[in-house]
Amino acid sequence: MCTAVLSVEPGLPVLLAGVRDEFTSRSWEPPAPHWPQYPGLVGGRDLLAGGTWLAVSPQDRRAACVLNGLGQFAPSRSRQSRGVLPLLAAAGESLDRTALPSLDPFHLVTVRPGYALVQSWNGRQLDERELKPGLHFVVNSGLASDLVPADQSQAPAQAPAAAPNGRAHELARIGYFLRKFQAARRPDPRPGQPARAAWDAWFGLVNGDGLDRHDQRALIVRRELADGRTWGTTSISLVALSPAGLRYDFARQPGDPAAWYSVI
Repeated sequence: MCTAVLSVEPGLPVLLAGVRDEFTSRSWEPPAPHWPQYPGLVGGRDLLAGGTWLAVSPQDRRAACVLNGLGQFAPSRSRQSRGVLPLLAAAGESLDRTALPSLDPFHLVTVRPGYALVQSWNGRQLDERELKPGLHFVVNSGLASDLVPADQSQAPAQAPAAAPNGRAHELARIGYFLRKFQAARRPDPRPGQPARAAWDAWFGLVNGDGLDRHDQRALIVRRELADGRTWGTTSISLVALSPAGLRYDFARQPGDPAAWYSVI
């Protein structure tokens, strides 16, 4: 995934929006219990490597997603897929630190009621951070709070000044969407509601907020590359976790409000 938005507030469900960007030709399957070795886990399956970008455990009220990170790549001869990480985290297993040198950089986000953890590996060192209450925005360069000064998060919706470790399009996305999510009424997703009603003010934002996919600020993106391939947003997930239950909504056609359906 390339963007994750989280809201953590005491006594309220933890909310997670996961936007997956990938080569559009890469085959995958929509969320289901695809993994016999992880009974009870549900998520979309990447058919190339067999893992996932986001997994949920309804029974344990736990979810996890992985974003590509920036840094030093693993040696090609020993490289392993990062798609196993959300499965391990959603199953409640600890990150295997001995396996880190064989993984390319990543940000692993794990959430359960009242709790959110971001584990970031840059190819050299692992950073672990439990998120404080509030609205959090994660991109490939890391947490928005590390990339954009706090006073800029309330600035007009335009690209903030460049940060040493932030890429221009990510900073533009943060500058446009972070303040909008912060200002939006917090959803209270309930079972049985249509996705539009359940996710309330977040629904229009995760559907792109009307921006063109080629706009530098876009959350739903499309890029035609020089080698003929296309990179773009291939799916969006919305997850709410509370002690009472878990809700998981999914869209296979990002930007189409009618494409949403409830997985759990």
